[in-house]
Amino acid sequence: MKVGVLGSGDVAKTLAAGFLKHGHAVKVGSRSPAKLADWATQTQGGTTGTFAEAAAFGELVVLAVKGKAAAEALTLAGMKNLAGKTVIDACNPIEDAPPEKGVLRFFTDINLSLMETLQRQFTEVRFVKAYNSVGAPCMVNPAFAAGRPTMFICGNDEGAKKQVAQINEQFGWETADMGAAEAARAIEPLCMLWCIPGFIRNDWMHAFKLLTK
Repeated sequence: MKVGVLGSGDVAKTLAAGFLKHGHAVKVGSRSPAKLADWATQTQGGTTGTFAEAAAFGELVVLAVKGKAAAEALTLAGMKNLAGKTVIDACNPIEDAPPEKGVLRFFTDINLSLMETLQRQFTEVRFVKAYNSVGAPCMVNPAFAAGRPTMFICGNDEGAKKQVAQINEQFGWETADMGAAEAARAIEPLCMLWCIPGFIRNDWMHAFKLLTK
Protein backbone atom coordinates (compact mmCIF):
# COMPACT_ATOMS: atom_id res chain seq x y z
CA MET A 1 0.00 0.00 0.00
CA LYS A 2 1.07 3.59 -0.58
CA VAL A 3 1.17 5.60 2.65
CA GLY A 4 1.49 9.36 2.95
CA VAL A 5 2.71 10.65 6.31
CA LEU A 6 2.08 14.28 7.23
CA GLY A 7 4.67 15.48 9.73
CA SER A 8 8.40 15.66 10.37
CA GLY A 9 8.64 14.87 14.09
CA ASP A 10 9.52 11.66 15.91
CA VAL A 11 6.03 10.18 15.66
CA ALA A 12 5.80 10.80 11.93
CA LYS A 13 9.26 9.37 11.29
CA THR A 14 8.65 6.34 13.51
CA LEU A 15 5.35 5.44 11.86
CA ALA A 16 6.85 6.03 8.41
CA ALA A 17 9.70 3.65 9.23
CA GLY A 18 7.16 1.13 10.52
CA PHE A 19 5.23 1.17 7.28
CA LEU A 20 8.46 0.74 5.32
CA LYS A 21 9.45 -2.17 7.57
CA HIS A 22 6.21 -3.93 6.71
CA GLY A 23 6.56 -3.51 2.97
CA HIS A 24 4.54 -0.39 2.27
CA ALA A 25 5.66 2.49 0.04
CA VAL A 26 5.99 5.72 2.02
CA LYS A 27 6.21 9.43 1.27
CA VAL A 28 6.66 11.77 4.23
CA GLY A 29 5.43 15.32 3.83
CA SER A 30 6.34 18.52 5.62
CA ARG A 31 5.65 22.23 5.30
CA SER A 32 9.44 22.43 4.80
CA PRO A 33 10.60 19.20 3.11
CA ALA A 34 14.24 20.14 3.70
CA LYS A 35 13.67 19.28 7.38
CA LEU A 36 13.37 15.64 6.29
CA ALA A 37 16.66 15.49 4.38
CA ASP A 38 18.45 13.51 7.09
CA TRP A 39 15.56 11.07 7.42
CA ALA A 40 15.49 10.48 3.68
CA THR A 41 19.24 9.86 3.67
CA GLN A 42 19.13 7.42 6.59
CA THR A 43 16.00 5.54 5.51
CA GLN A 44 16.00 3.13 2.63
CA GLY A 45 12.96 3.35 0.38
CA GLY A 46 11.15 6.35 1.84
CA THR A 47 10.66 9.55 -0.12
CA THR A 48 9.82 13.08 1.01
CA GLY A 49 7.85 16.04 -0.25
CA THR A 50 5.28 18.64 0.68
CA PHE A 51 2.09 17.92 2.61
CA ALA A 52 0.16 17.97 -0.67
CA GLU A 53 2.58 15.59 -2.38
CA ALA A 54 2.48 13.11 0.50
CA ALA A 55 -1.32 13.24 0.68
CA ALA A 56 -1.66 12.73 -3.08
CA PHE A 57 0.77 9.80 -2.94
CA GLY A 58 -0.93 7.94 -0.13
CA GLU A 59 -3.79 5.50 -0.46
CA LEU A 60 -3.79 5.84 3.32
CA VAL A 61 -2.60 8.98 5.12
CA VAL A 62 -1.16 9.47 8.60
CA LEU A 63 -1.57 12.82 10.35
CA ALA A 64 1.25 13.18 12.88
CA VAL A 65 1.78 16.87 13.64
CA LYS A 66 1.31 19.08 16.70
CA GLY A 67 -2.35 19.32 17.58
CA LYS A 68 -2.52 23.06 16.97
CA ALA A 69 -1.07 22.54 13.48
CA ALA A 70 -3.38 19.69 12.46
CA ALA A 71 -6.03 21.69 10.62
CA GLU A 72 -3.44 23.76 8.77
CA ALA A 73 -1.52 20.63 7.75
CA LEU A 74 -4.70 19.10 6.33
CA THR A 75 -5.53 22.34 4.51
CA LEU A 76 -2.07 22.40 2.96
CA ALA A 77 -2.42 18.72 2.04
CA GLY A 78 -5.53 19.62 0.05
CA MET A 79 -9.02 18.18 0.15
CA LYS A 80 -8.68 16.85 -3.39
CA ASN A 81 -5.76 14.73 -2.14
CA LEU A 82 -7.55 13.53 1.02
CA ALA A 83 -11.18 13.05 0.03
CA GLY A 84 -12.41 9.50 0.60
CA LYS A 85 -9.13 8.34 2.15
CA THR A 86 -8.50 6.87 5.58
CA VAL A 87 -6.49 9.31 7.69
CA ILE A 88 -4.94 7.96 10.88
CA ASP A 89 -5.10 10.84 13.34
CA ALA A 90 -2.21 10.44 15.77
CA CYS A 91 -2.43 14.02 17.05
CA ASN A 92 -3.10 15.25 20.58
CA PRO A 93 -4.46 18.67 21.56
CA ILE A 94 -1.53 19.51 23.83
CA GLU A 95 -1.37 23.09 25.01
CA ASP A 96 1.87 25.08 24.77
CA ALA A 97 2.35 24.97 28.53
CA PRO A 98 4.36 22.85 30.97
CA PRO A 99 2.65 19.90 32.66
CA GLU A 100 1.22 20.40 36.13
CA LYS A 101 2.59 17.71 38.48
CA GLY A 102 3.09 15.48 35.45
CA VAL A 103 -0.29 16.21 33.85
CA LEU A 104 -0.35 17.79 30.42
CA ARG A 105 -2.71 20.63 29.58
CA PHE A 106 -5.05 20.34 26.58
CA PHE A 107 -6.52 23.20 24.55
CA THR A 108 -9.74 21.25 23.92
CA ASP A 109 -12.83 20.82 26.06
CA ILE A 110 -13.68 17.41 27.54
CA ASN A 111 -16.90 17.45 25.49
CA LEU A 112 -15.28 18.10 22.10
CA SER A 113 -12.15 16.32 20.92
CA LEU A 114 -9.62 17.53 18.39
CA MET A 115 -10.58 14.73 15.99
CA GLU A 116 -14.24 15.68 16.10
CA THR A 117 -13.28 19.24 15.21
CA LEU A 118 -11.19 18.00 12.29
CA GLN A 119 -13.97 15.66 11.11
CA ARG A 120 -16.45 18.54 11.07
CA GLN A 121 -14.07 20.72 9.09
CA PHE A 122 -12.86 18.06 6.66
CA THR A 123 -16.08 16.15 6.06
CA GLU A 124 -14.84 14.03 3.16
CA VAL A 125 -11.97 12.52 5.16
CA ARG A 126 -12.36 9.14 6.91
CA PHE A 127 -10.58 9.92 10.19
CA VAL A 128 -9.54 7.18 12.62
CA LYS A 129 -7.98 8.07 15.95
CA ALA A 130 -4.95 5.87 16.70
CA TYR A 131 -1.33 5.97 17.90
CA ASN A 132 -1.92 8.99 20.12
CA SER A 133 -1.68 7.15 23.47
CA VAL A 134 1.83 5.70 23.30
CA GLY A 135 5.31 7.09 22.73
CA ALA A 136 7.21 6.75 19.48
CA PRO A 137 9.70 4.11 20.77
CA CYS A 138 6.83 1.69 21.45
CA MET A 139 4.67 2.34 18.39
CA VAL A 140 5.95 -0.33 16.03
CA ASN A 141 6.13 -3.97 17.14
CA PRO A 142 6.63 -3.28 20.85
CA ALA A 143 7.86 -6.15 23.01
CA PHE A 144 6.21 -6.37 26.42
CA ALA A 145 6.39 -9.33 28.77
CA ALA A 146 2.61 -9.18 29.29
CA GLY A 147 1.94 -9.60 25.58
CA ARG A 148 0.50 -7.36 22.90
CA PRO A 149 -0.72 -3.96 24.07
CA THR A 150 -4.06 -2.45 23.10
CA MET A 151 -4.49 0.29 20.51
CA PHE A 152 -7.69 2.22 21.17
CA ILE A 153 -9.30 3.56 17.99
CA CYS A 154 -12.46 5.37 16.99
CA GLY A 155 -14.02 6.92 13.92
CA ASN A 156 -17.23 7.21 11.95
CA ASP A 157 -16.29 4.94 9.03
CA GLU A 158 -16.32 1.20 9.67
CA GLY A 159 -14.22 0.39 6.60
CA ALA A 160 -11.55 2.87 7.63
CA LYS A 161 -11.40 1.38 11.13
CA LYS A 162 -10.99 -2.12 9.70
CA GLN A 163 -8.12 -0.82 7.56
CA VAL A 164 -6.43 0.66 10.63
CA ALA A 165 -7.00 -2.55 12.60
CA GLN A 166 -5.06 -4.41 9.91
CA ILE A 167 -2.19 -1.95 10.28
CA ASN A 168 -2.32 -2.39 14.05
CA GLU A 169 -1.99 -6.14 13.59
CA GLN A 170 1.11 -5.66 11.44
CA PHE A 171 2.55 -3.27 14.00
CA GLY A 172 2.06 -5.77 16.84
CA TRP A 173 -1.07 -4.34 18.48
CA GLU A 174 -4.50 -5.64 19.33
CA THR A 175 -7.32 -3.24 18.48
CA ALA A 176 -10.11 -1.99 20.72
CA ASP A 177 -12.72 -0.17 18.63
CA MET A 178 -14.38 2.39 20.88
CA GLY A 179 -16.99 3.49 18.35
CA ALA A 180 -17.69 6.79 16.62
CA ALA A 181 -15.63 9.98 16.53
CA GLU A 182 -17.09 11.15 19.84
CA ALA A 183 -15.02 8.46 21.57
CA ALA A 184 -11.94 10.55 20.81
CA ARG A 185 -13.03 12.64 23.81
CA ALA A 186 -11.88 9.69 25.92
CA ILE A 187 -9.02 8.40 23.75
CA GLU A 188 -7.16 11.68 23.38
CA PRO A 189 -6.77 12.18 27.17
CA LEU A 190 -5.08 8.75 27.35
CA CYS A 191 -2.05 10.73 26.19
CA MET A 192 -2.15 12.60 29.50
CA LEU A 193 -2.30 9.37 31.47
CA TRP A 194 0.44 7.73 29.41
CA CYS A 195 2.79 10.70 29.94
CA ILE A 196 2.47 10.94 33.74
CA PRO A 197 4.97 8.12 34.55
CA GLY A 198 7.37 9.74 32.11
CA PHE A 199 7.20 13.17 33.66
CA ILE A 200 7.33 12.02 37.28
CA ARG A 201 9.59 8.92 37.02
CA ASN A 202 11.23 9.21 33.59
CA ASP A 203 9.44 5.97 32.61
CA TRP A 204 8.41 6.18 28.97
CA MET A 205 8.42 2.48 28.02
CA HIS A 206 4.86 1.35 28.69
CA ALA A 207 1.51 0.92 26.94
CA PHE A 208 -2.14 0.28 27.78
CA LYS A 209 -3.81 -3.13 27.83
CA LEU A 210 -7.57 -3.72 27.83
CA LEU A 211 -8.49 -6.93 29.67
CA THR A 212 -11.72 -8.67 28.71
CA LYS A 213 -13.43 -11.95 29.56
